[in-house]
Amino acid sequence: MAIDVTDATFQREVIDKSMIFPVIVDLWAPWCGPCKTLGPILEKLVAATKGQVILAKVDVDQCPQIAQAFQAQSIPAVYAMKDGKILDGFVGAQSEHVVEQFIKNLLPETVVVDVKDLLARGDEESLRKALETEPTNELVVIALAELLIARKDCMAALEILKTIPETDRIKTVAAAARLAFVPVDDYDKQLTELLARVKTDDEAKQQYLETLQKMGPNDPRTGEYRKKLTTKLF
Repeated sequence: MAIDVTDATFQREVIDKSMIFPVIVDLWAPWCGPCKTLGPILEKLVAATKGQVILAKVDVDQCPQIAQAFQAQSIPAVYAMKDGKILDGFVGAQSEHVVEQFIKNLLPETVVVDVKDLLARGDEESLRKALETEPTNELVVIALAELLIARKDCMAALEILKTIPETDRIKTVAAAARLAFVPVDDYDKQLTELLARVKTDDEAKQQYLETLQKMGPNDPRTGEYRKKLTTKLF
């Protein structure tokens, strides 16, 4: 995720957000040739983190106070911030490999663990606060949706899942939310829903097999649905 930052928004968009997620500050200017090379690389690689890292772009001509605060002598100048402090940085255009490693070093394994911990503890309030701070973070969106599904609030889970672009993981969680509306013993609806996804979704296939186990070998539909699964997969 890339955002344009000004002197007026720096506190909110960079300092405050860095209290939860790493923020990369890119000091650039329209006339800077190397900036035009580095900018797209940063945007692509940060987007690949799916919200785990934020990119804040600062036009130094428009934001002299920020440039002065970083004491930047030349641009492009890139700084990584967390908890309001500078962790790392570099000056000048770098190769994609160098930038990728720079971002990998920032990827917050602790944030992933924290989200899972919040989910395990059922801490809906903290998950919602994290979502307010970074609404496009897929990890937080999925964790909150899974928590709501576990609490039978599936409509709310589906609404939250709609707020970010659909990925395979989002599709899987959304399907789980929709299946929760189906009575447990309404196996035909469950299996029909899952069968459409078993070829590309391992979790759907696992749910399909678990449903067949619940039905048991004495249910005449079990054999029929096993044949449908085989046909779908092969």
